Amino acid sequence: MFNARIETVDTSGAFRESFKSKRCLIPADGYFEWTTSAEDGKKDPWLLQLPEGKPFSFAGLWVHNDKLGITSCTIITGPAVEHIAHIHTRMPIMLDPAAYEAWLDPSVQGADAKAFLIENEIDSQLEFHRVGREVNSSRYDGTDTKKPILNSL
Repeated sequence: MFNARIETVDTSGAFRESFKSKRCLIPADGYFEWTTSAEDGKKDPWLLQLPEGKPFSFAGLWVHNDKLGITSCTIITGPAVEHIAHIHTRMPIMLDPAAYEAWLDPSVQGADAKAFLIENEIDSQLEFHRVGREVNSSRYDGTDTKKPILNSL
């Protein structure tokens, strides 16, 4: 399972228990979203990141499946902030570093835990630019995935 929705993360059978006691941080320094080109119908990748590529953490949940012997995680998503919505209507929830410790504390429950997902200003700092379509291929192993393409939105 992936992308737990903020709207139901605390009530959905798939995520309710993890939201109570298995919250995690998923570190990143950016992420990609795609739009469809009006010119050729192909997917155009966009890199979203904080200024200067500053690292951050997504709000996440984890679970261990004893039957399969697998531990997995998911990122919590919410509606996109206004300046990102033209790229995608939803976005991963980025946590303020000041909230990391409390987010990981299982004694913080219910509305108090969910407040960390709602009350943050980090996502409004996101910057974005188009990058080359090469990143769309799982075979691409280049180091220039963050290089902007000129004349993007």
